[in-house]
Amino acid sequence: MKYFTTLFTGLFSIVLLAGCNFIAESYDYSPPSVTFSHSGLKLAEANINWEKDGTVKKIDSLELAREQKQGAVKAGQEDSIYFGGQDFDILELTVSVWRDDEQIQLDVNYLKEFNFPDEKGEYLIEVNLTSDFGTAQYVGNIVVD
Repeated sequence: MKYFTTLFTGLFSIVLLAGCNFIAESYDYSPPSVTFSHSGLKLAEANINWEKDGTVKKIDSLELAREQKQGAVKAGQEDSIYFGGQDFDILELTVSVWRDDEQIQLDVNYLKEFNFPDEKGEYLIEVNLTSDFGTAQYVGNIVVD
């Protein structure tokens, strides 16, 4: 009888722990928010095709960028991209700025770090993310001092 009680208690404990772990796990499959770590600039969601939760959003990204509150950054300043709720693998990440309808691609390293342009002026900034959950585009409006 002691054997069955011990066996039952052990199996019950395993099932209970496994069940609690399963119930407690909650994953957010929505597209992440994007903030620049050093400047604190937060970008707006533009075009999204996030397959994991079915989110699809298509808009004129440059027009949305123009509508954003302008954030100030220093010329040549290094910054890094922070994704809120990163439960995905990054397959490709690009950052570019637009000035007078000219797109300038910025170099992004494996730590998601990049440098703002050295030339002062007003820019629209665009971050394009390709992940194992889908694609997302984020935009903002900056002035480089």
